[in-house]
Amino acid sequence: MEHGAQKLISFPAPPQAMHSLFSLIGVAGILEFFGGLLLLIGLFSRPVAFLLSGQMAVAYFMAHAPHGFWPVLNRGELAVLYCFVFLYLAVAGGGSWSIDRLRGQEDL
Repeated sequence: MEHGAQKLISFPAPPQAMHSLFSLIGVAGILEFFGGLLLLIGLFSRPVAFLLSGQMAVAYFMAHAPHGFWPVLNRGELAVLYCFVFLYLAVAGGGSWSIDRLRGQEDL
């Protein structure tokens, strides 16, 4: 959520440049902020986590991979980490405290 808030409302720190909501960075900000909020409360956990996993893979290959192969050298280790954490959440679901569980949409 923090990266999305930075892109959308310049909080907690302003981004390097302001972008339109309909630009690639604007759409990424919307996905990061609202997707993070949905994961935080556990609503639609599996599809949201799968979408965010794909977004992190795209972010890695578009922004980091052109600067070298190794994530630690091209500064893409967080994108790779988030990609696999979100992929895990897409498989595991939101857990016992999620709204999905309360709605009966998720079996543990």
